[in-house]
Order: sequence, then C-alpha cells, then structure tokens
Amino acid sequence: MSKTINKVKNFLSKTGKEVFTNKRAKIWWSVILVLVIVLLAGIVDYPGYYDKGVDWIRAKTGISLPHAINVPFKLGLDLQGGTHLVYEADTSAIPSKERGDALEGVRDVIERRINAFGVAEPVVQTTEAGDSQRVIVELAGVKDVTQAIKMIGETPLLEFKEENNEPPRELTAEEQKGIDEYNKKAKQRADEVIKKLKDPNADFGTLVKEYSDDTSTKAVGGDLGFITKDGLYSSLWSEVAKLGVGKTSGLIETDGEINILKLSEERETAKEVKANHILICYKGAERCETETSKEDARKKIEELKTKATKDNFVQLAKENSTEPNAAQSGGDLGWFIKGAMVQAFEDPAFAMKVGEISDIVETQFGFHLIYKADERGVKEYRVARILIDKQTKAEILPKQDPWKYTGLTGKQLKKAQVEFDPNSNAPQVGLEFNDEGKQLFADITARNVGKPIAIFLDGGAIIDTDGDGIISPTEVYAPTVQDSIKDGKAVITSQNMNINEAKLMVQRLNAGALPVPINLISQETVGASLGSESVTKSLVAGLIGFLAVIVFMILYYRLPGLLASLALIFYTAIVLILFKLFHITLTLAGIAGFVLSVGMAVDANVLIFERMKEELKLGKPIGSSVNEGVRRAWPSIRDGNVTTLISCLILFWFSTSTIKGFALTLSVGIIVSMVSALLVTKSFLNLVAPWIKNTWWFGVTGKKN
Repeated sequence: MSKTINKVKNFLSKTGKEVFTNKRAKIWWSVILVLVIVLLAGIVDYPGYYDKGVDWIRAKTGISLPHAINVPFKLGLDLQGGTHLVYEADTSAIPSKERGDALEGVRDVIERRINAFGVAEPVVQTTEAGDSQRVIVELAGVKDVTQAIKMIGETPLLEFKEENNEPPRELTAEEQKGIDEYNKKAKQRADEVIKKLKDPNADFGTLVKEYSDDTSTKAVGGDLGFITKDGLYSSLWSEVAKLGVGKTSGLIETDGEINILKLSEERETAKEVKANHILICYKGAERCETETSKEDARKKIEELKTKATKDNFVQLAKENSTEPNAAQSGGDLGWFIKGAMVQAFEDPAFAMKVGEISDIVETQFGFHLIYKADERGVKEYRVARILIDKQTKAEILPKQDPWKYTGLTGKQLKKAQVEFDPNSNAPQVGLEFNDEGKQLFADITARNVGKPIAIFLDGGAIIDTDGDGIISPTEVYAPTVQDSIKDGKAVITSQNMNINEAKLMVQRLNAGALPVPINLISQETVGASLGSESVTKSLVAGLIGFLAVIVFMILYYRLPGLLASLALIFYTAIVLILFKLFHITLTLAGIAGFVLSVGMAVDANVLIFERMKEELKLGKPIGSSVNEGVRRAWPSIRDGNVTTLISCLILFWFSTSTIKGFALTLSVGIIVSMVSALLVTKSFLNLVAPWIKNTWWFGVTGKKN
C-alpha cells in the first residue's frame, strides 16, 4: 500500500513539474482554455441546464449566482413556420435601363414596411424569371397570410406623370406582316362558310360549331337572341334589317371581325318618334346661360307658337331656340324611343300625330314647342351569327397612356406631413423630396409651366377630385404648374380633403411608396407543426451522424479518435454559440451545411492522424510525430477548406436565401473546424503524448516509444 502511495506521489510530482515547465505549461494552459471556452459556450448554447443548477445551489446553500443570458436560436421559415409570398413587379412603364433600380427600390420599401410592423428579420429578395421581375418575401413566424399580404398590399405607389404627347409607335414590318397573314387566313375561312351556305341543305348551326370564334354562342348555334337598334349589337342591326326571315347575309366586315348573319325571327315591340323642338330657357333653368326671366321666356314661346307651322318650324328653331347648336341642327332630335327623353317632353311627343305642333311644354330646361316629323314601329331581330376574328393594330400595340412616366416616384420621397393652408386653414399634404427628387421635380416643373402634372397613388388619382367620396378610375388629380419649383417641395390640396384623410395619406406615404406596382402571384404557409417536425427530424439526423462519426473515429484511430471526438464537442459548442451571437438564421439547408462541416472537421483530423501514423511507423517519438503530422497535413487541410470557402462565397453571393443559409453555416463550420483540428486536437495529443509509450493507442502496432 505504501509503495502505491509513493508511486502516486512521484507521478503527481513529475506532473506538477511538467505544468510549470515552459513547453508543457503552454499545452496545459491551452487545454484549460479550451475547457473553459467549452463550458461557457455550453452555458450560452443550453442555458436551461445551467439555470437549473444555479437554482439548486441557491436552494441548498443560499449562494446566488447569475443566470445565463438566454439568446434563442433564430429559426427560418421552414423550421419555425410562417408565410412565403411571391410578387411580380410591373416595370412595363419604366425604361429598361431603370428597371433594376426600380426592383431594388421595391425590395427596400417592402422591407421597411414589414419592419414597421415588428416582424423580425424578414427575408426580402429579388429575382428574375424570364422577362418577369419578382420579389420573394419570407416572413418567419407570421402564420396569418391575410395579415402578411395586408402589410405589403397597403404600401402605396406614388407617381408623378406629365402629359404624353408622343405619337403612338407604328407597327414594325414583321408585325404588319403577321396581321396580314392572320387576316388573310380569316378571310379564307369566311369564304369557305359562304361557299358552304350556298348548299340548300347546309345547316347554319353546324357551321357555327365548325367555324365560329364566338365561344359563348357555339353551343346554341350562334344565337344572339333579339337585337335592337340601340342595343349591344346595334352595328349589326341595319345589316339584319335588309334580310328576310330565314335568310343569311354575305360577309359583314368590321375592323376586328367578320360576321355572317342569319335572321331567324323579327317582331315589333314599340314605337319611336322623329321630332324637332324649339327651346326657350330662362334664368334658373338647368343648363341655361341666358339672363332672360321666366316671364319673358313665356312670352317669347307664346309668340313663336302663333308663328310656327310645319313648313317654317325648322327655320324658327334655327333663329330663336336657345338650345346649343340649334342654329345648325334646327332643333333636330332624330329618332328616339320612350325613356330617352324626360317624361314631361316625351308624353306629348308620343301622343301627337305626325305633322302636328305641340302646345307649350315646360320641363326643367325651359319652354318647348315640339314638331313631330315621323313615327314608326321599333323592330327587333333574332339573329344567329358565325364570328371569325381578325387581328387589329390595337391588339399588337399597347394602349397609349395619356400620362408619361417622369422618373419621380415615392422612391425619392423624403417625407410627407400634414399642413394647413394659411388662407383657408384647410388641411393639405406637404411633400418633400430627397436631393435626387428635388432635381427631378425642378426639371419636370420647368418643362411643364402652364401644363398639368398628374399625381397618382396606387394607379388612381391621389385624392377624390369631384367630392363624391369615391376615386373612380377616370378621375385625375393634375394641378397646373405655375412656375418652376426648385426647393423640392410640393403640396397636395383639395376642397374635399378632411384632416383624417390627410393624416391617413401621410401615414401611408411615410411608410414607403413603391416605385412600381406589384401583384401577388403565389402564397404559401408553413405551419408551426410542420416546422417543429422539421426541427426534430433535423436534430435526430444530426445527432445520429455525430455519434456515428465518434464511434468510427474511436474504433479506427483509438486514442486520437477519442481526443478528436472531444475536439468535436468544442467545435460544436463554438459553432452553435456563433449561430446565436451573430443571429444566423437556421433553416433545413443551414442545418445540412452544419452537418456537412462536421464531416469536414473530421476529415481534417483524419489527415493529421494518417500523417502522424506514418511518422510513428518510421520509429519517431510520439511528441514529434504529432507535430510533424500536423505540419504535413496542414497544406492539404488549407487547400481543401479554402476551395470550399470560395464555393460557399459564390453560393452566398449569387443564390437565393435557402442556398445562402447552407453556404453561411458551412463557411462558419469550416473556419471553426480548422481551429479545432490545428489547435484543440493538437493540444490534446501533445498533452497525453509523454504519458503514452505504446503506439497501439495511436493505431500503430508493434512499436513502442
């Protein structure tokens, strides 16, 4: 027993001396530093276990230790769940050379808008799919798609446009040739129909199914129902009126189509009247611009009544009627049916006989005399048709926009604020542009003095211009420029704007204005349960792989394999704390990159161990074999890891967010793995080298040191 105690004392004495020799001291302090780092990293990585220990110590001893700062892992959309949205940006109105900047402007504005709602680290990126420019938005943790769409959809599009006086472009020779060829084939098809209709046994309904391009009437033999002179198919009415019942027409060509008609039935449903009138209006009547009193107007119409005859009525109207253009039209109202005129006017007009002149009629427009020139029944025709489409210039060329893009959009808006008119105290919205917008606005106003500049918000007028409470598609807010504006400020005013509307507009504009319109084309929700399942499976897969690597390393490399496994624990702790401290988003692809980096960390150790075994087989001491193995393995480790890091850099720079996550976690893992293999594993090996004499522990049999 005493001999054993003496041996232990001698060992501890020698070990203590080793600790305080220069070379061994460095090794010991390196190992101690590694253990401290692993301990601290473990506390940050998994603070729950440390906090439980602190609470237990406090309960048992009363000693109070600080709790760990809990920094959660930042999980991506596929692990945490959330919303994935894809928008298509409409850059058609912007010159091609400016579309890239406009798309980046959309990305920046959407990012600001989402951040304003407190969504943590949204992923907003741009991409191109053919000719389509798209914006991809990933909102981790946002499960409500409607909420996500609302965040982005409420972002306004502010545009300043000037009058477009440029003539529309002409068709290219190739485009014109395409139209001519298309219409030539259409004419040939129409001629075939006419040829077949000459056969007495030809069935019109069958030909409709074979030739007609009107898909809505093919199933009913081309039947359009009864058409009227003033209805939907009024352009065909006069042609059908020339046909007899059961007869078919020839080719009826218009600019965009060829029609072949068949009259199935006709009927008379009502009457229409042809009339002239004399109007004498007075002050206060609708649309009357004269200062004539009602009494004087009455005297005038009574005087004309005594003079009017069938023969002179038109001339009296030209000389006396206050109706606009009566001097040219002679009061001609043309043909009209019941309901076309105000009731006070049409009742006597339909009650009179042809050739009669009415008594004095009063309406909201003034006093009238009516001459009934003719009357006839209104006919309706039941028609079937074969429609053959032609191609037109309008189908090829885009519709000419009356307003032209100026380049001044919400992108250059510095701020918007509610102001008050100093004269009327009415609320108004003041706009201030940044330096780029200031110069643009000065240039735009300088070349448009005396001309209007239209301001659009989300494609429509920025305010309600007619006071009906609705901004219709036809409304335009286009104040006239009085002089060049060089201070980069504009004011939006309207008699119909109240303080709440002004505040809302300012709020929306300051949240960020999109430089181009965007349309939602795809939406996807990843549920929390699916994300949780992904996390669980990823952790299980990573743990199985980690344990399998450790078992292999220990069985094959023995003691170095065990030390490398301890170094892997250091590696894992450091990588995880870096993920937390630098807020690296973890996705399934990112976890895959981390697992792959574990393999590369093992690969570095394998290279060191193999070189070390070669040195041991030559009979060299274990200590020198360790250092020589590291030295010889370093070039291979360096070259392999640097080339992989270059690949990761390329992936991160040019790829989408999913691939970026993979590249980032792999890069972090590779850098830490080099530190782990070269410093940690080497320190462990140098620490145990003096204590081990049998090279079997290092995977080499038959050699002793």
